[in-house]
Amino acid sequence: MGGFTSYFRLGLEHISDLQAYDHIVFLVALVAIYTFHDWKKVLWLVTAFTVGHSVTLALAAVGWIPVNVELIEFLIPVTILITGLYNIVKKDHTNIRVKYAIALFFGLIHGMGFSNFFRSLLGTKTDITIPLLAFNLGVEAGQIIIVVAALILSYLVVTRMRWLNRRDWTVFLSGTAVGISLILMQETAFW
Repeated sequence: MGGFTSYFRLGLEHISDLQAYDHIVFLVALVAIYTFHDWKKVLWLVTAFTVGHSVTLALAAVGWIPVNVELIEFLIPVTILITGLYNIVKKDHTNIRVKYAIALFFGLIHGMGFSNFFRSLLGTKTDITIPLLAFNLGVEAGQIIIVVAALILSYLVVTRMRWLNRRDWTVFLSGTAVGISLILMQETAFW
């Protein structure tokens, strides 16, 4: 496999792959309650998610933690379900620390989901520092693109066109994420 640029591109492509849309749905659910006004909170939120998945990606890639693929593929939609339901049920989202904790913890699960793909990219490499850094930066860049697109859509629907108020838009996005998560959970049920 190539150098820094190749791994960066693969991380970017991996997170934005429409065939693996579960990560995109999670990110949209994660930021469904925010607007452009909250961009700093959103950036920290996405970074918390990246830190979480970077840790488990690294640990799983070097074989320090075992990964049960079927269980992780089931837990990823569970993270979407919980995030969507949290957005719908919780009316006061002023305590951002809860969202940071959710993003960090769920990032740990998503990182294990990335680990098999990343491990296959590494092949027989023993020094994973540069590939891991580049791949994670690519994932982070892809996440920021997805989040900006979601915030633009929210701006258009809520602020510009005024089709829905902010709460209704949050419920719509989160409810859609919950529905998708239930389908994914059924498809990936490991029992």
